[in-house]
Amino acid sequence: MRVFKGEVTALPPDKSISHRAALIGALSEGTTEITNFSGGFDNQSTLGVLKDAGIILRQEDVDGGYGRRIRRVVIESGGLWSFLPPSAPLMCNNSGSTMRMFAGILAAQPFASELIGDSSLMKRPMKRVADPLRQMGADVELSLAGTAPIRIKGTKELKPIEYRLPVPSAQVKSLVAFAALHADGESRIIESVRSRDHTEVMLGLESIEHEGERVIVVPGRKAVAAKPFYIPADPSAACFIVALGLLARGSEIIIRDVCLNPTRAAFLDILTDAGAGLTIENQRVIGGEMIGDILVQNHAGLEPLMILDPQVVAYIIDEIPMLAVLSAFASGRFELHNAAELRTKESDRIDALVVNLQRLGFDCEQYPDGFMVKGRRITPSGTVVIDSFDDHRIAMSFAIASKATGCPLDITDIDVVGVSFPNFFALLESLEA
Repeated sequence: MRVFKGEVTALPPDKSISHRAALIGALSEGTTEITNFSGGFDNQSTLGVLKDAGIILRQEDVDGGYGRRIRRVVIESGGLWSFLPPSAPLMCNNSGSTMRMFAGILAAQPFASELIGDSSLMKRPMKRVADPLRQMGADVELSLAGTAPIRIKGTKELKPIEYRLPVPSAQVKSLVAFAALHADGESRIIESVRSRDHTEVMLGLESIEHEGERVIVVPGRKAVAAKPFYIPADPSAACFIVALGLLARGSEIIIRDVCLNPTRAAFLDILTDAGAGLTIENQRVIGGEMIGDILVQNHAGLEPLMILDPQVVAYIIDEIPMLAVLSAFASGRFELHNAAELRTKESDRIDALVVNLQRLGFDCEQYPDGFMVKGRRITPSGTVVIDSFDDHRIAMSFAIASKATGCPLDITDIDVVGVSFPNFFALLESLEA
């Protein structure tokens, strides 16, 4: 029987906040210092496109406490229009966050640019990027399929916009906000289902609740003052370690300094309501974000997880793969709806999860906006091949199940975990008692 115990102090810094801190630093006047920046491939892609667009920045390793080294990024910028015409297409690699959010900034720059990615990113839908930017006056061109490359002829004369998000998307909300910072007047972004709010928090934007909707107010052409940022541990990465502790009986793990923003940590409430042994300790606020420690203690089992509320789905969109696999292997039942957004991630995550769980013998069913899996204890006869679909969250979800339960799984393209969690396997080994 495998047991996992220990203290986790080397969880990856939050991807979402790292992306935004770098982009906001590039838009700010002065020197921005970002402490505990993510070293994952996606966040390095954001730094790469900023440098290729003329932004001066450097990275250095510093003492982060707990006997570890962390990364500090220093960005020098003159403000909203400090970018230079790139000499070649800007490579975003596999990072949809980089491509979508940086498009909002490029739309306001008085030059032409092009955003490209790897083979996976070039297949992902980008019409939701182009539509609001075109309404603001930028010339945006996509492929015939509505995907990258994104070719932008920017303009310093962007018009303010009142934009209602067609689907909950923090990336689209952020790209509109970044563009609107340059517009000649006040813009308003309206969301009926609230998505993660890091951009609003970090920029200090006003938000108004009106008739059941949330309105984010973005003042145009107002200088953004440089300030320091601290990046807490990524709750989406913490979800994998939480699942490890819950699947392996007798385990006890404490995860330090995790971002507990309510728009990011709802998976903890879902698991607690389902009977998981979770305790939050040492809560405090740093830079407007709630941070705390998560104590995981193995529990007898989970109650069925049926997630139907669109608001809850928006809050846990990145954690759904791990929650589904956890529920399956913990003998629970997982049912999800209102999650069509999962089909436009690094893979079609609905299909990827169902295909792989069916290979393991689970009873699954998929719907246009979700899926169902009936969990049970299983002991496959021989090694089962799991297809990662080149998706880091699919790969890690099944790797956790294999590690915690001893179920022999051969996961394809497993190195893709480096996109968000470079020290994933080393951390798992360190926790095995």
